[in-house]
Amino acid sequence: MPRPRSLSGWTMAVFGLLAASLGTVGLAAPDALVAVMGLAPIPGARRAAGDHTTMFLTASSMAALNMGVYYLLAALADWRPFFRWTVPFRLLTCAVFTSAVLVGRAPEALLGVGAWEGLGAVVTGLALRHERRRPGGGPLDRAVPAS
Repeated sequence: MPRPRSLSGWTMAVFGLLAASLGTVGLAAPDALVAVMGLAPIPGARRAAGDHTTMFLTASSMAALNMGVYYLLAALADWRPFFRWTVPFRLLTCAVFTSAVLVGRAPEALLGVGAWEGLGAVVTGLALRHERRRPGGGPLDRAVPAS
């Protein structure tokens, strides 16, 4: 079975597996995902007419599933440029989600998602930095031959 070949690849694989798993849960059992986030699910019969919450949950769950698969494939290919690209955007996601909570636009449960994104970005960034500094690692992150 193929596995990531670098520390940074493992950080991406873990993030990807979690994102794909949670995306799948959101598609299959949206109320379960809402409960995982610490929110109280609202049964469909109690939703107001025109409430499109489930549509947005479906869209974000599908995006999480797709993103998770992209991260897993990039991890298996040890595609370090992709790993580097994700770091600032995951930090941006952390900042946006945290700001949304601070200004009252989102419930506190979104802080957990922001923290997950921010922590993941920092860990991936540190792993990339470590790999660049080790002997044999260069500024272009030489490709690792496939085994």
